Parts: sequence; C-alpha cells; structure tokens
Amino acid sequence: MKRRKLIAGAVLLVFISSMLTFYLTRLIPLAYGGSVIVPREEYDLMQQYSKLFQVKNILTNDYVDKIDQSKLVDGSIKGLASSLGDPYTVYMDKKDYQDFTTQTTGSYAGVGIVVSVDNDGHIVVVSPMKGTPGEKAGIKSGDIIVSVNNVKVSGNNLDQAVSLMKGPQGTKVSLVLMRDNKLINKTLTREIIKLQTVSSTMLPNKIGYIKMTMFDENTSADFTKALNNLKTQGLNGLIIDLRDNPGGILEQCVNVANELLPKGLIVSTKGRNKKDNQVIYAKGPGLQKPIAVLVNGGSASASEILSGAIKDRKVGVLVGTKTFGKGLVQSVIDFGDGTALKYTSARYYTPSGVNIQGKGIEPNYVVELPKNYVVTDTPDLKGDTQLIKAYDIIKSEIK
Repeated sequence: MKRRKLIAGAVLLVFISSMLTFYLTRLIPLAYGGSVIVPREEYDLMQQYSKLFQVKNILTNDYVDKIDQSKLVDGSIKGLASSLGDPYTVYMDKKDYQDFTTQTTGSYAGVGIVVSVDNDGHIVVVSPMKGTPGEKAGIKSGDIIVSVNNVKVSGNNLDQAVSLMKGPQGTKVSLVLMRDNKLINKTLTREIIKLQTVSSTMLPNKIGYIKMTMFDENTSADFTKALNNLKTQGLNGLIIDLRDNPGGILEQCVNVANELLPKGLIVSTKGRNKKDNQVIYAKGPGLQKPIAVLVNGGSASASEILSGAIKDRKVGVLVGTKTFGKGLVQSVIDFGDGTALKYTSARYYTPSGVNIQGKGIEPNYVVELPKNYVVTDTPDLKGDTQLIKAYDIIKSEIK
C-alpha cells in the first residue's frame, strides 16, 4: 500500500511539472464553464515550487548540451533530501542503494571501515572491522576522513564517500585522514568483506563472553545460538562486548534484548507520524544471570539501544567509556526501481525516557584501556582493563 501511494505521488509530480505554469497563470476552465478554486496553501506551495520547474525548463530548452532528464530528476530529488541538513537523510540512486544494502546483507569488496557523521559534520571512523584492510592499515576509531581518491568528503556526501571506498577486489583506494590535527595518507587494497557479527567463548568460572560487531540480518539468530551454547556449558554470568559496534537493524537489536531482559520496556520511538511512534517491550523472562556490557565511543545506535535498556532496567552494568550518541531512527522507502529514500523518521528513547542523540551513554564503571592497547577478537583477561573489570564484577555476583 505504501509503495502504491508513492508511485501515485510520483505520477502527480510529473503532472504538476507540466501543468504548473498553467495553474499559476489562470484558473482551469471546466467543461461546464466553471473554475477550479485552489486553496491558498496549495497556491502558495505551487508558487514556491514554480522556480524549480522554471529552472528545469530553462535547462531542458537552453542548456548548451542535451539534458539527460533522468539525471535531472535524480539530482532534484537528492537536492530535496540534502536541503534538510541531515546526513542520515539521503536519496539513493541504484548504485547508492545497492551499496547501502550490502551493509546489512551479504559481502562486498571494500576496506572494512564503519563510518558515521559527528556533530561538526565530519565523516568519522566509528570502527575498522576486524581483519580488514582498514584495521591492517592502522585506521582507528575517531579518525576523520578528509578525502577518498582525491575527492573531498564530509557528512553532506556520506553515502558518496562510502561508495568511493568500495570497488572491485584487489583495486586500490587512497584515503586522507585527520588524527590529532595531523593529516595522514593511507593507500589500501580492497578485499572481500564478509560480515561475521557474533563470536563467543566461555571464560573461567563459567562466565560467558559474546562479542557483536554490528546488528545485521543474521545477528540475533547467531546471538541466540551462541547464548544457548554457553547455557549448555553451565553459564553463570554473561559479558556482552559492544565496543566499536556501530549498530544496524533495530529489529535485530530488539530480538537480542528479548533474550536478556525480563518483561518490560526495551525502547520507544517518537516521530511526527503515528506509524513512527512505537513502544517495544521484552516478553521475558530474560537471562536472569549477571550481565556486564562493554562499551566505548564506537558503540552507536542499536548498540546504544541495547546497552541503554540493560542499564536503565538495571538488568546489568555498562563498563568502558561513553558511547557514540546516535539517538535517531531511519526508515527506508524502496521505490521498486532500484532506488530508495533513507530518512530520519523518529528519535528513540531509552526506558528512562532519555534521547541520547549527541550525548551518548555514560557507563556505570568508567574504565580506560591502557595507552596503545588494541582489543583483539580473543578475550584478554591480562591486558584488557575493561574486560577485566567486567569479569570481576560478574564473578563477584555469581551465587
């Protein structure tokens, strides 16, 4: 139904584009000799958009070269989206949309860097994925991407920057980064990036450890499988590692929360329209074991929904450093022709009613990592101070 309405809207736009000047200069005579009375608000709206179609007509008729109308339309729609100044609201053409879908499904050739936009409009590295060219090149969370293949990038062209970093396997991509106010040049070779978002192991005293690197379409199923495996080994408590997890699909995050939280609120969302207002509850009974969650500045979006629910519901504690602070929800409208619109449709609120956009979540226990310490895929109970703290907390709560 939604797609049908969108198609009707597209047809209406084409109709208006050809008839707008006529509407604005005279009333339409009807077959019965009458006239169409246009409401004042609609008339004012037509006047506002009239310049858009004037420009379209000028370019179509007078531009030195013949105009590709499809590019003109795509550019106009992109302009509408970008005019909001919201880096998360973008019109995606076929290539952009294909690139977008690979973030949550399948594999792709790229450098394995998860990025977002900070409050100053910079493209910032949330985290390099483990074992990828980005990690091997020494790219770090917090690095600002200045250019990709000599194309200057910022939050206003985030999707373009992401697209430029992808390409055929084995090809090169050059990045200019800003770190500590110094420019750094990196040349990386694209590789096939396969998203494996969940890993787990059992630590001493039967304290389970599950690491999630993002929430893609398989994460909750893989999490449940890992959790059940730990339970069969006599699980006494659980450490969940969300460090450098940039988020992902809300539904997947909710499914994971359902495994952990007792009956009650997980998250609520509020937008302009009723359909974007949701109150999402856990069905219970939850894990009913001590829980500690590891977080840092790379923990964003869905990671913050999960960690915020665990903290607010007092189901467990957060250990590490303050999270990223992305409290917005995006919706994607697929137009059915390979293009789509991604737009911010709501803000989300933790169970205590807090929206963490631009603020982040403070952990219960603030613990810094040793200088130059690098977290690996293998849990380290000797050097990883954040993991050590979480382990000690769980150990002290085991009955």
